[in-house]
Amino acid sequence: MKKNIHPNYKQSKVTCTCGSTFDTESTNENINVEVCSQCHPFYTGKQGRTSKTGRIEKFNQKYGLNKK
Repeated sequence: MKKNIHPNYKQSKVTCTCGSTFDTESTNENINVEVCSQCHPFYTGKQGRTSKTGRIEKFNQKYGLNKK
């Protein structure tokens, strides 16, 4: 590696809008984020269940080819 061209990494504090904080290493000292693993709906289990149909199911529904 070439000398004196790489940034210095230091301990940094990540702060979420929900108030959760954790430490990591970065070139910035403070990092502010909007969503973290403590408040994201996917990780907290509060995600709404939506049924997503694929292309084949949509085609079958459109043309009445569903087997019931």
